Amino acid sequence: MILFMINIFFCLAITLACYFFSFKLYRKYKKAWLNPLYTASALLIFFLLIFHIHEDTYQQVSVVFNQLLQLAVVSLAVPLYKQWSFLKKNYKKIFAGVISGTVLGVIAVLGMAQLFQLKQQLLASLIPRSVTLPIALTISNDLGGITSTTIFFVIFSALISLMIGPKLLNQLGIKSKSAKGLAMGTSAQMLGANRSLVWGEEEGAMGSIAMTTSALFLSVLMPILPYIF
Repeated sequence: MILFMINIFFCLAITLACYFFSFKLYRKYKKAWLNPLYTASALLIFFLLIFHIHEDTYQQVSVVFNQLLQLAVVSLAVPLYKQWSFLKKNYKKIFAGVISGTVLGVIAVLGMAQLFQLKQQLLASLIPRSVTLPIALTISNDLGGITSTTIFFVIFSALISLMIGPKLLNQLGIKSKSAKGLAMGTSAQMLGANRSLVWGEEEGAMGSIAMTTSALFLSVLMPILPYIF
């Protein structure tokens, strides 16, 4: 029992240490690819291998973070509440941008599944890759997907969108604050919403609303998704 508690405390300690180190690194250099979500994960994997910590041991610790992740799902309602007047004023462009972006994301996955003959379990894991992680995990579980695969593709998709999104918007000559926020929030979820906030208050509001409404929209589609694929 004592050894178990030591392992739990150690795993928690290195997880938090990896995050805070990565966060300081990101604050110092301000590079998209140094986002703590990725650098902390890489550091954590490195330490788990170095100290020979078994996957089952760390899975027991991850229960704590899973509980916090469930609370994060509820907190997604907060941005909608704060920006409700803004949402009502711009609901047409918001719904048009978010719904088209979310639907195209699902269509892209279905097309890739047909092209590469992906198994249904893998397809179920990829369907929610374009929405924020807490909702994506819930949808993936309900569809019978693989949790670890969903996490990887949600994070990878957000990283790619975060790295090429701002440059692509500039190259396409898109100057609209609302369009830029919607694009980043829909494609890169929380990371995109945070990046939009750097541009300005309107972009940040649109990014936050896009992140939340895309997740809610795909959740509403959940009952019919099994019939689609």
